[in-house]
Amino acid sequence: MVDTIEATRTQPNASFRRVQGSVSIEQAAFASRISLRAKEDAVGPLSTALGLVLPTRPKTSSVSGLRSALWLGPDEWLVIDQSGGDLMAVCATVDAIHSSADISHRNTAFIVSGEDAADVLNAGCPQDLSLAAFPVGAVSRTLFGKAEVVIFRVTEDTFRLECWRSFAEYVGGLVREAASEVIF
Repeated sequence: MVDTIEATRTQPNASFRRVQGSVSIEQAAFASRISLRAKEDAVGPLSTALGLVLPTRPKTSSVSGLRSALWLGPDEWLVIDQSGGDLMAVCATVDAIHSSADISHRNTAFIVSGEDAADVLNAGCPQDLSLAAFPVGAVSRTLFGKAEVVIFRVTEDTFRLECWRSFAEYVGGLVREAASEVIF
């Protein structure tokens, strides 16, 4: 007789939620993610299959329902599906040459929101995250402290902060610390 073990997926900092002054910081729900690489001629077929237009301009994103495509480079996107859809299966239907890798278990995210959210993130990020310089839909792969992150401005006062799971405790700690220092 063989014993079976049922594995469950847990988020780092799963119970993480903090409200500090005018900023709320919480662990984002699990999402499917792929790292997608493709040349220009594959962008159309991939966009059709994914149900959203892959952005082709720096610092931009595209959103359709619970699915987002974040521009990371001239031929690179982070595609996030918050409904947990099988992005690899979707990309497998496309004949155009491309590369996709499932990074759902590698990444996690924090949602930082509130009127001082940009100031909190700027405590650890050198980029200008003001609304004028980083409008709704803007995306950037950058540093937060010493960790590589992807910052996505979802609304005027809400950011999605993507990081590797192995950096989640570090990034979450820095965000909490920044919130306690920026918000009086």
